[in-house]
Amino acid sequence: MTALKIISYTGIYIFALTGALKARTFKMDVFGGIVLAFATAYGGGTVRDMFIGAQRVNWVNDNIALLLVLAGTGITFLLKQNVHRFRATLFYTDAIGLGLFTTTGIEVSLQNGVNQPYALVMGVITATFGGLVADVLCSSIPTLLKRGELYATASAIGGALYILLKHTIVPHNTNLVICIVTVTAIRVYSKRKRLTLPEI
Repeated sequence: MTALKIISYTGIYIFALTGALKARTFKMDVFGGIVLAFATAYGGGTVRDMFIGAQRVNWVNDNIALLLVLAGTGITFLLKQNVHRFRATLFYTDAIGLGLFTTTGIEVSLQNGVNQPYALVMGVITATFGGLVADVLCSSIPTLLKRGELYATASAIGGALYILLKHTIVPHNTNLVICIVTVTAIRVYSKRKRLTLPEI
C-alpha cells in the first residue's frame, strides 16, 4: 500500500469521525450519523473526481473505505460522553482531515493529468467540500464560509507549499507530511489567535 493510499484512508476515517461527531452535537440518531460520516468522508473526493473526469468515483467498490466510515461512526456511537467534550475533538479531527485530504486531492488530480494550479484547487475542494455538504445537511452555516475561519485558506497555503516542494530535493513522503502538518497547524493557530481574512 502506497503512502498516498494510507493518507487517503486515514483522511476518510478521520473525516468519518468528524461527521459522526457533528451528528452527535446535533443529537441525531445512528442513521443520521452514518449519513453525515459518509458525506464528510466522501463529499470532497466525489466532487473532485467529477470535475477531473475520473473514470470512476474514488470510493466505488472500495470496501476498506466503507469499513472505515462505518468504524468511525460505530466508535462515535459507543462513546457515551458529554456533547461539549466533543467540540474540541471535532475541531482537531477536522483540522487533521483537512491536511490529509489536501495532499490526497492534489496528488490524485496530478495523476489524472491536471496541471499544478488546478490540482491545488482540486486539493482544496477535496479537503473542504465534504464538510460543506455535512454542514448543509445540518442546516448550519458551512465552516468554509464562516467569517474568521481560515479553513480553505489553510488548505490552499499548505497545498501551495506542497506543490512548490515538489520542485526541490525534498523526498515525496516527507513533502506529504510537511503539507499535512502545515495545513493542520495553520488551521489550529488561526483559530486560537482568531486570525481572519479582510472583509470584502
